Amino acid sequence: MTENSVRDGYSIRKETIVSRADGLDISVLVCSPCGELKAVVQLVHGMCEHKERYVPFMRFLAGHGFASLIHDHRGHGESVKSSEDLGYFYEGGYMALVEDIYAVTEMAGKEFPGVPVILMGHSMGSMAVRSYAKRHDDALSALVVCGSPSHNGGVGLAKFIARAFSLFSGSHHRPTLIQNMAFGAFNKGFKGETSPHAWVCSDPEIVRNYDEDPLCNFQFTNDGFINLFSLMQDAYRIRDWSPKNPAMPVLFISGEDDPCLISPGKFRSAVRTMQSAGYGNVRSIIYPGMRHEILNESGKEKVWNDILLFIRSVLRAS
Repeated sequence: MTENSVRDGYSIRKETIVSRADGLDISVLVCSPCGELKAVVQLVHGMCEHKERYVPFMRFLAGHGFASLIHDHRGHGESVKSSEDLGYFYEGGYMALVEDIYAVTEMAGKEFPGVPVILMGHSMGSMAVRSYAKRHDDALSALVVCGSPSHNGGVGLAKFIARAFSLFSGSHHRPTLIQNMAFGAFNKGFKGETSPHAWVCSDPEIVRNYDEDPLCNFQFTNDGFINLFSLMQDAYRIRDWSPKNPAMPVLFISGEDDPCLISPGKFRSAVRTMQSAGYGNVRSIIYPGMRHEILNESGKEKVWNDILLFIRSVLRAS
């Protein structure tokens, strides 16, 4: 993908980097503003989606002087060896996924040296960026945690079941039971809506496009679920967290009707977990009437502008 629009103030191009974990090719989009560069926003997408879905937000950021980068996670989008590997994390697993994010940060530093880096992760990506911060927060000026799945006490059992499935049916098998355990109840609050992904967004066009996109509408493998559950455990485990950048501003944002939230109390618990890990500047916003993908929701401009205000506040304080 190469997209140049000087008139609109940005250019977008595609690059490939090689994962240090296992040599997997990782596909990256880079969006550059044509004018003065203020900072870099590194985006980290969620489960069962891909980087191109974030291009409208990247254009918005470029219009305000911010470069942005986003890559396809291993087992997603174009970071696969074949379409059969969608939802498969390869030999490196979830820790390779986290270190792939850091490799993109290093790429950003070479591409845009000397400017602050704000890391933002959505959904599964919101857990990945917290695992990243546990290891590399000194590379960041701020962190945005979007659409965070609240901690689930049954994650250990779910991982045990996924490992059992993997033992008997292979790491590439796609387990319907675990899929239903993890996401089967998500549509309960949206009766009368026929898409199995109605919980994702209230905008029917966004949901329809998601349903029709083969890079979104796939199911995780046993390996993918094992690593997803391991990632959740790592993101919420604070006993091995020693912040190097405890003053790093952190913003949690979520839709009120997002089933990943579980409840406002669970959301606040996720915020407190980050505070307990040692970060003193953690704030949060819940958006009424919005579902999981608040960057795509009706009224998304409010979310986009709140993120912009947060970034600007970080730059003013630096």
